[in-house]
Amino acid sequence: MKPYNEEQSKKEQVEEMFDNIAPTYDRLNHILSLNIDKVWRRRVMRIVRRAKAHSIMDVATGTGDLAIAMAKRVDGAQILGVDLSEEMLAVARKKIERLGLEERIKLEKGDAENLDMVTSESIDAATVAFGVRNFENMERGLKEIYRTLRPGGKLVVLEFSMPRNRFIRWIYGIYAHRLLPRIGAMISKDDKAYTYLPDSVEEFPAAERFKEILLGVGFTSVKLRRQSFGIAYIYEAIK
Repeated sequence: MKPYNEEQSKKEQVEEMFDNIAPTYDRLNHILSLNIDKVWRRRVMRIVRRAKAHSIMDVATGTGDLAIAMAKRVDGAQILGVDLSEEMLAVARKKIERLGLEERIKLEKGDAENLDMVTSESIDAATVAFGVRNFENMERGLKEIYRTLRPGGKLVVLEFSMPRNRFIRWIYGIYAHRLLPRIGAMISKDDKAYTYLPDSVEEFPAAERFKEILLGVGFTSVKLRRQSFGIAYIYEAIK
C-alpha cells in the first residue's frame, strides 16, 4: 500500500482514503466496473436470501449498496452496516433515508477487528464486499466476524482477485495500472486511492489460499464462485 503518511497505520490510511473519495465513490465504481459490480452484489444478495437470514451484518458496508439490496430482497431481515469511514456512512445514510429503509438498516462506525457492538453468536449471515483486503489484520477480522455468527451461520465475501488466464491478466494489468488511476484521480481528485486499489488486489491472497485462511479461523464447507474470468470471487463459508 502506498501510504498517505508513513506514520499512519493501514487502518488510518484506509479510513482517510475512503473519507476523501466518498462523494464520488458510487459514480466512479459503476463507471470503472461497467456496472459489473452491481451484478456481483446481486449474486451475494441471492446467496444470503437463500440462507433465509433474519439478522445480517454487512462489514465494510461503504455507501450501503449491498445492505440496501439485501433490505429490499431478503424478507424481514434486519441489517447492521459497519464501516470505518464516517464519510462513506454519511452517503449511505442519505440513500437509506431516501428509500425509507431506516427501520431495516442500522449503521455503525467501526471495523471488522472490533465489532464490540455485536454480541457473540447473534448474527445469521455476514457479508463483506470488497473490504477484506482493507483489513489491517485479516485473520483477526475474520475471527471477529466468526465470533458474531450463530452456529450454522454464513459468511459471504465478495473480493477482487488476480485472473489466472495470462491474456485476461495482461488486459486487467493495463486497465488497473494505467487507466484506472488516471480516471479515478481525475474524478475523485485523489491520486492515491485508485493506485491503492490494484496494489491491494495484487497483495490479496489467491482464491485457494484465502479459502485456507477461512478454514483456518474455523469456517467449514467453504465454496468458491469465480466471477467474470476470475476478476473477482465470491466465497461462501459456514460456521
